Amino acid sequence: MKIIKDVIALRFKTSESEGVILHGEGQQGDYITLELRKAKLLLQINLGSNQYGSILGHTSVTTGSLLDDNHWHSVVIERYRRNVNFSLDGHTRHFRTNGEFDHLDLDYELSFGGMPYSGKPVGGGRKNFKGCMESINYNGDNITDLARRKKLDTSSFQRNLSFTCVETHTFPVFFNATSFLQLPGRANHNTLSVGFQFRTWNPDGLLLFSNLDDGTLEISLEDGKIIVRINVTTSARNYRVDLLSGSGLNDGQWHAVRLVAKENFAMLTVNGEEASAGRSTSPLSITTGGTYHLGGYFLQTLFPPSQRSFQGCMQAILVDDHPADLHAVEKGTVGAFENISLDMCAIIDRCMPNHCEHGGRCKQTWDSFSCKCDGTGYSGATCHTSLHEPSCEAYKHLGRSSDTYWIDPDGSGPLGPFKVICNMTEDKVWTTVMNNLPPRIAITGSSREKRTVLQVNYSTSMDQVTAITTSAEHCEQEITYMCRMSRLLNTPDGTPYTWWVGRGSEKHFYWGGSGPGIQKCACGIDKNCTDPKYDCNCDADAKQWRNDSGLLTYKEHLPVSQVAVGDTNRPGSEAKLTVGPLRCHGDNNYWNAASFTTPSSYLHFATFQGETSADISFYFKTSAPYGVFLENLGNTDFIRLELKSPTVVSFSFDVGNGPVELTVHSETPLNDDQWHRVMAERNIKEAVLQVDQIYRTSRLAPAQGHTRLELFSQLYVGAAGGQRGFLGCIRALRMNGITLNLEERAKVTPGVMSGCQGHCTSFGMYCRNGGKCVERYNGYLCDCTTTAFNGPFCTKDIGGFFEAGTLVKYNFMPEAVQGTSKDTKALTQQLMPNDVNLTKEEVTLSFSTTSTPAILMYVSSKMQDYLAVVLRHDGSLQVRYNLGGLRDPFVIDVDQRNLANGQPHNMNMSRHNRSISIQLDHYPPVSYKLPEASDIQFDLVKTLFLGKVYETGPVDPVLIERYNSPGFIGCLSRVQFNGVAPLKSALRKAAETQADSYPASASPVSYQGKLVQSSCGASPLTVPPMSAAPNPWPLDNTHAEPPSNEERVIPDGVNRDSAIIGGIIAVVIFTILCTLVFLIRYMFRHKGTYHTNEAKGSGESATESADTAIIGTDNPETIDESKKEWFI
Repeated sequence: MKIIKDVIALRFKTSESEGVILHGEGQQGDYITLELRKAKLLLQINLGSNQYGSILGHTSVTTGSLLDDNHWHSVVIERYRRNVNFSLDGHTRHFRTNGEFDHLDLDYELSFGGMPYSGKPVGGGRKNFKGCMESINYNGDNITDLARRKKLDTSSFQRNLSFTCVETHTFPVFFNATSFLQLPGRANHNTLSVGFQFRTWNPDGLLLFSNLDDGTLEISLEDGKIIVRINVTTSARNYRVDLLSGSGLNDGQWHAVRLVAKENFAMLTVNGEEASAGRSTSPLSITTGGTYHLGGYFLQTLFPPSQRSFQGCMQAILVDDHPADLHAVEKGTVGAFENISLDMCAIIDRCMPNHCEHGGRCKQTWDSFSCKCDGTGYSGATCHTSLHEPSCEAYKHLGRSSDTYWIDPDGSGPLGPFKVICNMTEDKVWTTVMNNLPPRIAITGSSREKRTVLQVNYSTSMDQVTAITTSAEHCEQEITYMCRMSRLLNTPDGTPYTWWVGRGSEKHFYWGGSGPGIQKCACGIDKNCTDPKYDCNCDADAKQWRNDSGLLTYKEHLPVSQVAVGDTNRPGSEAKLTVGPLRCHGDNNYWNAASFTTPSSYLHFATFQGETSADISFYFKTSAPYGVFLENLGNTDFIRLELKSPTVVSFSFDVGNGPVELTVHSETPLNDDQWHRVMAERNIKEAVLQVDQIYRTSRLAPAQGHTRLELFSQLYVGAAGGQRGFLGCIRALRMNGITLNLEERAKVTPGVMSGCQGHCTSFGMYCRNGGKCVERYNGYLCDCTTTAFNGPFCTKDIGGFFEAGTLVKYNFMPEAVQGTSKDTKALTQQLMPNDVNLTKEEVTLSFSTTSTPAILMYVSSKMQDYLAVVLRHDGSLQVRYNLGGLRDPFVIDVDQRNLANGQPHNMNMSRHNRSISIQLDHYPPVSYKLPEASDIQFDLVKTLFLGKVYETGPVDPVLIERYNSPGFIGCLSRVQFNGVAPLKSALRKAAETQADSYPASASPVSYQGKLVQSSCGASPLTVPPMSAAPNPWPLDNTHAEPPSNEERVIPDGVNRDSAIIGGIIAVVIFTILCTLVFLIRYMFRHKGTYHTNEAKGSGESATESADTAIIGTDNPETIDESKKEWFI
């Protein structure tokens, strides 16, 4: 019996919490079951699964609660194919069944009230229904009427079935926190026997207490477990028995408790499960006292109970094996009571419906509920507010750097948070979503009739990806088709062999680099295909490997979800496909802003729908002292957010219990024309207001009262009827996860302008190391041009690895740079005004090396003036100034330690007139003063050198002789001289030169040797040794041995024989020159003396300091000391 449509309706009432109401099953594994489980209604349906497990059709849905209340409940199940409406007492749940099948295949029968034994595991030994049913209808047939008129054969399964509803009436007792019920029992008896059923939501409470003749008896609920304590004190001895049984008994269900105690024996049973009963055979002597208090005990006693009261219900009370006569109690003839309700149980399931959102777990007590939000990605009393930012753009504006982040584009909306890769570049913030398709996946055997379809799955759901592309400014996805005898789009006019499917399951017949509706590849658009007759390289059907690749940029079609390939079934035909990750930048929602220019201007939107849960978040900036941000009204209900004063933000509302106002007081004025963030939330548990994620206030909702916010007017943003209107900017206004389009509405509204400028006032602080904040329409960027850093916040180190002989040269004199652009000259003039005569310098650099000596930086002039930063032979750092007026240069020994220890060291130096301040590493700055005789003007600054000096003008011969060879070997970074970053410029030029995109003469910077960018904190890049640059000065270390096993670079066009002959000649000439130099130096070594201010013994190696020892031996930069430079 294959059924495509079902309508099942019935009514039932019962006092049992378990029982099968209807069941049907088929030979193919299909089934439908409706049952009570823990007093909730559970519908299980399976339209079919396959034997391999790839299709799982089981679907389970639960609704209702506390349905064992002996009241009539109405159930309707409507199914059409996989769509199901499941209604209980007028409340309907809509869902779709799992799997792929539409028919319910049953064995020609449905059973009501139980489950006939079939030998299949689906039965599970469940209880039959015990109670009453009426109005049973199945697809239009009244089953109840047919069974009554014996039109159905019920002989095979009918048991204890009658057509009247017999009242199985119980007599429950309801206790609140001030109630008790006192019942009489047998006195002076040596056996104690009590029993009852109870239900509660509280984990703790006093269930029963009795004063024995010589002790006490207590039955309590503690942490959801039943605990019995019997204390007996006699003249002979003290008896104490503790019993424990059960767990999780505060679940709102009825639980039966039975206690029997007599001479040397006690047993506690919960729910009739003797296997888990608590037993004791300890010595015990019982004499009953004759009076039992249930649900509370408030009298003074020598041994009071651990709990005093109970909130919940009891029924089926047995005292000393006799049922309690609660009718007599009600009449006042038996026992006593206070504040109890007889013949009713006022239990409420506060977790049904579940007000905990986003998968939060609801926990409740008798009076209230709470939500556990752990692991959901949300927070708040109802797990409503997202813990994550909506986009990578938002993380950047919190000052975060590139990394993997959780984002939640719709905030409190239905989409859950998910992980993406955020790449913060200098001018854009890229969001990357990876897919599972391996690169260059091979495809064979496909044809037009039987295409190979590759499914592209992403690390997030399609709805979540769509949220990114919808709000992004730009999206792109690279797609590459490598082919050999495999046609792609069959251009120019044929039917495509291959297509791809994007968002919305729509087929697309264009390829990367082309656009919608244009059946071409990138080469067809650029007209550079290998065969001009076709618009794709692969369509030429060549036997050689070709490829068509490009970016898909129409974001409404992205991401790629499928690719169908259809021409790889011929001999020799094959293809490889690559679908790259989805990359998007920008967030239109985050920057969606409006500027309110008059106090009476406002924007209006549809009525805000936030009946039980509402959250509002936005950014504002203003210079006005007050203003209403937004307001929405109802008959008496309303909601309003307002800037009440320069330091006070107010959130007020009324849901029918009277106006409520929350205020946050800021320590600093909020009308400072900087962006401030406001977040407000109101739910049935509490209201919260937060400003700038610093100041927060909250207020609990009343336990009883109205909970629904009912509004009917339009939502007004920016003013409230012209009163206290807001002047300033509001952006990223999001209400219950939906971003309001302020910009579009502002375009057609007088007094309101789209967008808002002035982001640098709030975010400029994120531009570090001298980077300048630059305004953009949507946000800002950090301009790092005049800094030694790169990156979105000018925090990325720019370092270069120097070999022996590598140098960087930066010309400050405009005439020295022929062909420079107008912008470059303007920058040079700006950095070096007044004909490049300086009275102050700012120098910053970081270095790491193990080789000495070396010149780190040398600044020359057209005069005799210079500035030099050198590492001496012993590794100590020295600064030399020569500004004129002194016989010898002014020398500063910055640090006597050996700094050539492979560790990075930072130096910051500034000079203003005669005052010099130098800071090395983390040590405090040290001040120095130029002598009074010294000039204070650095005249005609000409050139800056890094790593080595190659200057033909005036230069200090001592520096050249002692420190210039073999040159700096190691890593330099963070190099900056006033507003110039020479190393950064040189590295950029090196990259552009390799790309052949930048003429060599168009920049003031140049370099010699091989300059390689390096992190200067990790292991150095391995680069081949380079030939030495010509040096106009002789070397002072001509006695050094040449390095062994040195790799030699042979220029192109020189054969091996020529190299050998040239080498022999070079060795001979080298030997002659060495001899001559040695003789000349020997003859003239006493002819004169050059006096300096250097300390004696500076050429000797100094012992390493304790600081160096602490640093350790693990050097981040391992410099090859075997590389030396020879001048021939």
